[in-house]
Amino acid sequence: MQVICLEEVAFYTLIDQVVERLNTQSSRKVEKWLSDEQAMQMLNIKSKTTLQKLRDEGKVRFSQPQKKIILYDRDSIEDYLNKHARNTF
Repeated sequence: MQVICLEEVAFYTLIDQVVERLNTQSSRKVEKWLSDEQAMQMLNIKSKTTLQKLRDEGKVRFSQPQKKIILYDRDSIEDYLNKHARNTF
């Protein structure tokens, strides 16, 4: 096992840099619209047919900016998951 010694100033400088990096990573903007692969991953489904069924039944919001491009609303997917969540006993 190796022991690393730092001067107090260097230690606090290192801590400040770590905190700054964590804040930068956590403040990244989350995309509102998801691709079908991202939506399927979020819903933990493997079939595009199941995703289409959710879309056709109006259970998740979507946008179709072009004929073959369908994007899914992250908030509606989260709402769908929360709606089907079960509380523990």
